[in-house]
Amino acid sequence: MDLPDFDDVLRARDVVGRFLPRTPTWSYPSLSRELGCELFVKHENHQPVGAFKVRGGVNLVSALDPATRARGLVAATRGNHGLSVAWAGRRFDVPVTIVVPHGNNPEKNDAMRSLGARLVEHGRDFDEAREHVEELVAREGYRYVHSANEPLLIAGVATAALELFEDVPDLDALFVSVGLGSGICGAGLVRDARSPDTLLVGVQSERAPAVCLSWREGRPVTTSSSDTFADGLATRVPQALTLEAMSRCVDDFALVSEGAIARAIRSLLRHTHNLAEGAGAAPLAAIESLREKLAGRRVAMVLSGGNLDTETLRRVLADEIS
Repeated sequence: MDLPDFDDVLRARDVVGRFLPRTPTWSYPSLSRELGCELFVKHENHQPVGAFKVRGGVNLVSALDPATRARGLVAATRGNHGLSVAWAGRRFDVPVTIVVPHGNNPEKNDAMRSLGARLVEHGRDFDEAREHVEELVAREGYRYVHSANEPLLIAGVATAALELFEDVPDLDALFVSVGLGSGICGAGLVRDARSPDTLLVGVQSERAPAVCLSWREGRPVTTSSSDTFADGLATRVPQALTLEAMSRCVDDFALVSEGAIARAIRSLLRHTHNLAEGAGAAPLAAIESLREKLAGRRVAMVLSGGNLDTETLRRVLADEIS
């Protein structure tokens, strides 16, 4: 399986632009002043499913032949990837089955069902749900839409970074949350082509650091748990295609605490009036932790996604997460 290249991203832009809006990139003076840098926020939370993932879903599903569409699609998710596949499946009239772990965000589950997906609950976390998907593929013949090892998906999500670099030239650094890495791999493709001097930084939770550890050690590292409230970051097992790409395009990784992510959610709500889920706010937590190094710099972050459930929001606002 080959990684996409920048030409694939340009082709994906034509596809994605037919179905999805160009999202804004805004700077908020009060937030920039508080951080001591000029911060730009790419609002992928304004996509119809609240996350950048839908760009990849549209690009991939639009390219499937009729026989593959008729077989139906299946995916494992904690939410945003499943929402992406479900949204694209509904748009192109393709049946979709989504596998989530037990105890998954109930509001994301309801949203996937509302888009017409059949929801299956299996396992204690994302990676056990993913293993069940592989069993379903072998038994039912579905087309598996992997959340990382999909070149068309990576090219699709890269269109967010393409818009960002067009809107904000001469960035010193770009911070991107990492679950399995499709978003940061896409950002790396565009950064290399359009702004090679921009530092690309991945962000993970201290309680789900598998990809960061793998990047640092130069080999796949699996962790025993991924116990973070930021469900978009909750992975234990790195994946081959994105890990290979990250070894070449990522300049640094930051690990952030649960409390720092919760504070970043509150900060985004206060300064930008946007509700971010944990994965959407994690880049801001990393920027805050590196404020001395970033002082006076032009910095961007991708806010993806915005699907924070009501109970977690209550805990965040009550300062119960540390």
